[in-house]
Amino acid sequence: MAQFSRTLVLLQLINMKAILFFISFFAFSHTVLAQEAKFSVDKSVHKFPKSKEGILLEHHFQVTNTGTIPLIISDYKVACECTKLFLPKKPIAPGETVAIKVTFDTTGKSYFQDRTIYLSTNTKKKEETLRIKVNVE
Repeated sequence: MAQFSRTLVLLQLINMKAILFFISFFAFSHTVLAQEAKFSVDKSVHKFPKSKEGILLEHHFQVTNTGTIPLIISDYKVACECTKLFLPKKPIAPGETVAIKVTFDTTGKSYFQDRTIYLSTNTKKKEETLRIKVNVE
């Protein structure tokens, strides 16, 4: 009977160690997997005042990384070469805010102009957007 009791205690100890291992593993993996970069912008759409044709407009979007790992903005796409974006040269640290400069050349443009800028990022969405609008006279 003593042998049986020792075996039972040993099995309970093994089970407890296994349970503790799995709890530790899942807690650790949840913490690691929950880490991500998060893109947050003060205002994702900027409307310039009515502007004359032939001038270069400029705006700075305030982008903050509200995530837990550095935010990387690696590239951007826009339908027209008249719109340029100046990306940060280094990753944006968690909690850090940077100004991202956008220029829009109104040369040859008239009436209402609306440009969406697609940013390639390391966020969960993989792509974030900014937008500028202007009425060119």
